Amino acid sequence: MDLRIEGGRALVDGGLMETTIDVTSADGGVVTNVGQSGGSPPRLDAHDLLVLPGIVDIHGDAFERQMMPRPGVDFPIDVALIDTDRQVVANGITTVFHGVTWSWEPGLRGPENARAILESIERLRPQFAADTRFHLRHETYNLDAEAEISEWLAGRRIGLLAFNDHMTLTVEASNRIGKKAEMAKRSGLSEEDFDDLVERVKRRSNEVPGSIVRLAEAAVASGVPLLSHDDTSPVQRRWFGSLGCRIAEFPTTIETTREAASQGDHIVFGAPNVVRGGSHTGWTSAAEMVESGLCSILASDYYYPAPLLAAFRLASDNIVPLEKAWTLVSEAPAAAVGLTDRGRVAGGQRADLILVDARESRRPRVIATIVAGRIVHLANADRLYLS
Repeated sequence: MDLRIEGGRALVDGGLMETTIDVTSADGGVVTNVGQSGGSPPRLDAHDLLVLPGIVDIHGDAFERQMMPRPGVDFPIDVALIDTDRQVVANGITTVFHGVTWSWEPGLRGPENARAILESIERLRPQFAADTRFHLRHETYNLDAEAEISEWLAGRRIGLLAFNDHMTLTVEASNRIGKKAEMAKRSGLSEEDFDDLVERVKRRSNEVPGSIVRLAEAAVASGVPLLSHDDTSPVQRRWFGSLGCRIAEFPTTIETTREAASQGDHIVFGAPNVVRGGSHTGWTSAAEMVESGLCSILASDYYYPAPLLAAFRLASDNIVPLEKAWTLVSEAPAAAVGLTDRGRVAGGQRADLILVDARESRRPRVIATIVAGRIVHLANADRLYLS
């Protein structure tokens, strides 16, 4: 079906301009015309709205709350993922990478869950409104998973591969009783059994670097983009960069962030950090990093409304103009992971678009979401005219 979006101010070529946009759901769903009129397809009234490229979210794990809303309370994965799909499109996310952690821990982040989520995403993909992909967050101490992950990479079943090390965090948290109790409960183990597991896993620490190198080589050979998570030093960032990890997620120090920037790497921070006015962990301020030119991508992290809210807050706080802020949640993340067919409003680009009521600058509201030329979310049906 063809569709015309008319009357809105669209983000085109780095600026906002009032124009008409024609899209089609044929041929994979693309923008066919910008600024031209002709014919009479169904119309979507965008008066008083902004027309923006859909959000590309390369790191988010809020779906875990749909799977386990309380510790030990599980819901079926398909139910959780379909509910998550509704959430993401209602918040303007048109491409979403679900960050699935496969850890040395059992339970929510254990091997059975990782396999089941991957299989569910593959099976349910035709039903999802958003373009839904699998971002494997590999815990580097999870050495027994290497062979299977290599097979997934070879089969291009993984959209992104990130190297995480929460073992170090666990060791550092040994005196943080609440944190350890939370991790133990999530794993389904007693705190005593959890401590024993940590000690067993730590004994193989000398094997970790070699495993990282082999998996990085396998990912590069299969064309799967690589990320490193929570880099703590410039030395660590350079090492991961040398392996092909050109996306730095949540670097923990200014020096590490500057090292990533000096190498031309993509730098990801959490959009919730911007919305809340700072990091909930006490680490780097994402808004300050954007202002300093040291953040190129904002991701939902643990809260799907955050990318939309963060972009408008950056503009409202006069940190960067909206046109630049929007790049952080759309064009830049798309480019970082090789999805050059989206993130911009232009002829031939994938027709992933959102219509936003931004009259309250800090509380923007998504009125419509279009994915591959199809309306998948419409908060105001009066804006759609079929003739």
